[in-house]
Amino acid sequence: MDDLAAAHAALKAEHDKLKRRQARNERAQFARGLMQGILSMLKPGDVVIDCGANLGDVTAPLAATGATVHAYEPDPYAFSRLSERVGALPNVVLHNAAVGVTDGTVRLMRAANFDDNPKAGSVKSTVIAGGRNIDEGEAIDVAMVALPGVIRSLAAEAGEIAFLKMDIEGAELDLLEHMQAEGLFDLVRLTVAETHEKKFADLRPRFAALREAVAAAHPVTRVNLDWI
Repeated sequence: MDDLAAAHAALKAEHDKLKRRQARNERAQFARGLMQGILSMLKPGDVVIDCGANLGDVTAPLAATGATVHAYEPDPYAFSRLSERVGALPNVVLHNAAVGVTDGTVRLMRAANFDDNPKAGSVKSTVIAGGRNIDEGEAIDVAMVALPGVIRSLAAEAGEIAFLKMDIEGAELDLLEHMQAEGLFDLVRLTVAETHEKKFADLRPRFAALREAVAAAHPVTRVNLDWI
């Protein structure tokens, strides 16, 4: 019986692993399709914002449309790679800063294995404590820019923000709540965000409430919280 139970448990674990892999592949496929749709709608003269630009995998194709791209990346390692990749493009404006509700300075924490693999580890860098596999003992101070003011200023100049992408490892919660409360989604043609409630268990009730409020107020073609 013990052997049968062990075999059953092993089969279930493998089945669950395959389901998770399939779900990841489906999310990646959806994100690629969504990205193609976003790129097709952009044109020179549009203004877009990439929050959490990392190494530029989104910034670069956005810039190729001719739109003006404001790319924000706080991690010094990722920012240096981003600068090498797109810094010479005339329609890309790089900001070595985190984004938040207010201006200031924040502690940027990195993945526990950052030194072993900085390229992969840099995507996990976060200003929010309590995440999985984050070394909170070692942190660096980075600048933080108030994104609501940026949105208002750029929208006033351009008429609207054509596209806003947010992948900022948990810091999106405060910002998205603020944008919802202040009506800032109305200044952006399309906002997409990757939310990180799986990494921050204590924040899950707030994420759930945010999703409910956003879904009630905006169609998914205006605000999409399932970017990846």
